Amino acid sequence: MPVKKVKPVPSDIDIAHAAEKYPIREIADMLGLVEDDLDLYGKYKAKVHLDVLEKFKDRPQGKYVDVTAITPTPLGEGKTTTTVGLTEAMGSELGKNVMCCIRQPSMGPTFNIKGGAAGGGYSQVVPMEDFNLHLTGDIHAITVAHNLVAAALDTRMYHESRQSDEALARRGIDRRLDVDAETITWNRVVDVCDRSLREIEVGLNDAERSHYFPRRTGYDITVASELMAILALSTSLADLRARVGKVVFGLDKQGNPLNLEDLGIAGAVTVLLRDALMPNLMQTLEGQPAFVHCGPFANIAPGNSSILADQIALKVVDYVITESGFGADIGMEKFFDIKCRYSGLIPNAVVLVATIRALKMHGGGPTVKPGAPLDKAYTEENLELLEAGLPNLGAHIRNANKFGIPVVVAVNRFTEDTDAEVGLIRKYALNQGAFDCVPTDHWTEGGEGAAELAKAVVEACEQPSDFEFLYPLDWSIKQKIEHIAKEIYSAADVAYTEKAEKQIASYEKSGFDKLPICMAKTHLSISHDPDVKGAPSGFTLPVREVRASVGAGFIYPLIGTMSTMPGLATYAAYMGMDLDLETGEVIGLS
Repeated sequence: MPVKKVKPVPSDIDIAHAAEKYPIREIADMLGLVEDDLDLYGKYKAKVHLDVLEKFKDRPQGKYVDVTAITPTPLGEGKTTTTVGLTEAMGSELGKNVMCCIRQPSMGPTFNIKGGAAGGGYSQVVPMEDFNLHLTGDIHAITVAHNLVAAALDTRMYHESRQSDEALARRGIDRRLDVDAETITWNRVVDVCDRSLREIEVGLNDAERSHYFPRRTGYDITVASELMAILALSTSLADLRARVGKVVFGLDKQGNPLNLEDLGIAGAVTVLLRDALMPNLMQTLEGQPAFVHCGPFANIAPGNSSILADQIALKVVDYVITESGFGADIGMEKFFDIKCRYSGLIPNAVVLVATIRALKMHGGGPTVKPGAPLDKAYTEENLELLEAGLPNLGAHIRNANKFGIPVVVAVNRFTEDTDAEVGLIRKYALNQGAFDCVPTDHWTEGGEGAAELAKAVVEACEQPSDFEFLYPLDWSIKQKIEHIAKEIYSAADVAYTEKAEKQIASYEKSGFDKLPICMAKTHLSISHDPDVKGAPSGFTLPVREVRASVGAGFIYPLIGTMSTMPGLATYAAYMGMDLDLETGEVIGLS
């Protein structure tokens, strides 16, 4: 689909509104999908039924590409924009049958500092407002299901504190759970950044008071819910039901784990998530199909879109471009060691997004803050500063190569970047073992600006690879944590708090030690300290707590400080949003 490009580049929302979109039935037709394969949500979005996997089971698999990034600035380095631009280039410029699979963003960041996550400029998924807001209601379904569990848990504790075993049995409860309230790990959730809800007290209306209530709990942002991770990692409706039942919310007073099956809520949760399990079909500005599905919090969860979206896409196109959250030390490692384990899919190439801005920051440049003007160090040529930051790029290239997959570095080029700076990055990247390094101008030029990147990725996908996981699952929890810390972060050692030691011992006793590890740490540094830039090494990684997402299927150590409920900025994005009352269109969404 031709897209009329205007200079200077308009706002993302203006570009999205000006786009000529195909009806979603025509996008589906490109994939060989018929109306019976879809649930339509208006003219430009649809859910795709899971039984198309059976329908296309005899088709060969397409090529599989993961887009990741160096350690970003707080502004982000354009990973989603690169994912979409690469998809546009493969389709519009190279004539490939291609599709991207990306995450649905949380409305928390959309209304806060970061803004939307549909890509940007002339490389985005449309309709933009649908993508960034309610879409088809998947996040709402997770919110309701998660909070139903919280309500059921508090209700069970309430009634057990007041009734005898005989009275409970008369009401259909044949087992007393005897929940140890101090061990409960299940908070409530809302898809809004709200620091006031990080810690709350519930049961204040309990006039009689009990040993359970009032009790302290809190709220997480919805994308941090284990149910979101489960949705992303499930491979079928049956798998979803099994994973939901295994979710551990706490221990009984004898120290035994309690799960949602014990609570009698697993079936109802699955009912609420049934439709959300189907991937959402949309399109890029240039008319390539896009799956937008799931958005697990990349710090404490896998941070990748759904397995089912990838599995379906790989059966209906020749190239699937997906992305993993944050830098390669977080999202890419989890993509390989968690998502690929459960999906059985093996990637053909990695695209590592870098910006000159971020590399200058890693070289010691001034602090980069959202909403603040960039220092001239970032807007003028500075080869010395750039060279000092290159080791961060090198660390991520080496880490990707440890998995045996060819790496193409994509230099997401900004207007002020010079040819000399791009050339310095290319020379360094190739010396560090990258298969190729290509500058890309997809934000201003759409697919045309990413044509050379697309050619490099197609060539990389044809290279021999020797994919392997970073660690075997039969290692102990500590062995796996320490191997990630040393191999990916370049730590010298790992230190555990007394609480973490006890939690690890409890999980091993409960048989959870064979799960993969999902490290929860800052995305602003390869280390645990967001203020440490570049490529740090030789430090001790502090593990303050270790939690288990048994249903989703991973153990997640909390490294340093990590909040699962962000706070709003002083001047947040919602302050610039409104409706055009004449057209009904959203304005100010970025």
